[in-house]
Amino acid sequence: MQLVGLLGGTFNPIHYGHLRMAQELADALNLSAVRFIPAANPPHKPAPEVSAGHRAAIVELAICNNPLFKLDTCELTRTGASYTFDTLVSLRKELGENVALCWMMGSDAFVKLNTWHRWRELLNHCHIVLVQRPVAENQPKLSDELTTFLQDHYTENMDDLSEKSAGYIHMQAIPPLDISATKIREQLKASRSPRYLLPDNVLEYIATHKLYT
Repeated sequence: MQLVGLLGGTFNPIHYGHLRMAQELADALNLSAVRFIPAANPPHKPAPEVSAGHRAAIVELAICNNPLFKLDTCELTRTGASYTFDTLVSLRKELGENVALCWMMGSDAFVKLNTWHRWRELLNHCHIVLVQRPVAENQPKLSDELTTFLQDHYTENMDDLSEKSAGYIHMQAIPPLDISATKIREQLKASRSPRYLLPDNVLEYIATHKLYT
């Protein structure tokens, strides 16, 4: 079964940490494609100061030279909060049942999965691929219900992901890049250059449109 990776986020802005993670997972899991899905109205974060249209444009610039990568604007065309559950339902209708969808997320984000809309139903529509992240000092521990959820669906075997279209949680270790969109925004606001943390064409777009100033 073909595997398609899904990487959601505000991408505010997209940077090499996002891009390298997507490439590492594409190689490790033999993904046929990775869809970058900018959130229009993220339910767990304050509304980004930069519009969804600009954030989608810089994602498109960042991935334009990689044939594996594709911009998916499904959340930009929906009204209301950008719920992952709704996105997965939409993608499943689009791609059918013969494609395995792999929602990619950091282990730090998984700690808060039980606050997501209809989180228990996510695995009806996708696999979850966790990227191991360093544990921050203030990071909360995994709750009992998420521990059980992880244990009930976890697989070490990558081949399992191509046997079913959804239902597994898999952990993949990749070399981390210590790059933060928050730090990039801080550098731009302070008139310092974040060059080499994100693609040059993205930086040029940000400068042209006077974003993050």
